[in-house]
Amino acid sequence: MTPPIAPRWVVRHPLWPLIALHVVLAAQVPVYTALGMDGPSGDPLAGTVAFALALFLSLRHSLAASRGERPAGWPWTLAALVALANVPLWWFGSNWQAFSSFALASMVMLLRGRPLLLAAIAQLLHNPVKEVIGMLHDSAYTVPQALLLGSYSLFGLVLYAGTLVGGARLVRLLHELEATRTELATAAVGEERVRVSRDLHDLLGQSLSAISLKGDLALRLLAKDAAAARAEVESLTGVARDALRDVRAITRDEHSVSLHTEIDGAAALLGAAGVDTRLDVADVPPLSGAAQSALAWAIREGTTNLLRHSDARTCTITLTHRQGTVRLEIVNDGAHPAPAPAPTGATSPSPTPPGTGLAGLAERARAASGTWLTTVRDGLFTLSVEVPEEVA
Repeated sequence: MTPPIAPRWVVRHPLWPLIALHVVLAAQVPVYTALGMDGPSGDPLAGTVAFALALFLSLRHSLAASRGERPAGWPWTLAALVALANVPLWWFGSNWQAFSSFALASMVMLLRGRPLLLAAIAQLLHNPVKEVIGMLHDSAYTVPQALLLGSYSLFGLVLYAGTLVGGARLVRLLHELEATRTELATAAVGEERVRVSRDLHDLLGQSLSAISLKGDLALRLLAKDAAAARAEVESLTGVARDALRDVRAITRDEHSVSLHTEIDGAAALLGAAGVDTRLDVADVPPLSGAAQSALAWAIREGTTNLLRHSDARTCTITLTHRQGTVRLEIVNDGAHPAPAPAPTGATSPSPTPPGTGLAGLAERARAASGTWLTTVRDGLFTLSVEVPEEVA
């Protein structure tokens, strides 16, 4: 089940709910103080000034915490907020308690370790203890009633402060979510470009080699056997149409390869190139899609490398099955020798780096939980790929 995703406006503008939460909580103080809800009524102007100052200080702390930071000069702004939240409390009573929530939330967001523990305990107990003491001096309240109301005050303080801290943390998580989405989108675009580049290289490498081979063959036959030359040209156009269709399929990630089709195509192409080809592919069980795809692409890449980078006259393609593993081996002669190392102090061109085709082959083998290896010995080039019969 896909988890719910926050609406885009929430992800792009997550600060507005956090700001609105601060305004709603801070507005309680001037309203309650002006009305004298609990304790003497105060000057509305003074309450408004205190509201604006506490809102500014708390928002400064919360917005910095939403970015994973602490604002410059935070010890001084935190001390100012704590003083603003606690000193007037002795005159205005619970009317002023919302600012205590701001002070506690800022402590949690800014302090660390033992200072946080001591400051938070002091802030938590300040207003509830003051209220309980005040009610015990008032004969209208019994001890259980005073303790119950003090616990209610403590619960409200924790709830409001937790809401402020959670709001800042939620904004930070939304920012991280957006950054992660951007990174994933960039990575997905990069992976798709690599896939298209790899598939086009692997596909067009053999197709273009076949077109070039058949074109040369048609030119040689043109003066001797016009009918055979025409047949080669018709075959060439067929290969070109197939390549065009495959390119369109690759761009839509709909291209699939068949192991037996690639074996037959490789044999036909090598035969047309005059390479004596021997196939030993009878011992092949039914394979999973990933294993079959890896081996099919290996045959295509091996054939392309043979035609482009060797003077092969013979080639052997072998498929063997043993203990749940399928091994493909392509061996051909006529391999070009590797360049000799340059003498000390001499300069020479850098050796040719591994081709894109072999890099794509290695990637496909790893994707199928397999391995690959190439060796050149005594003029023989060997490409071997092993994959599990069943790929998870």
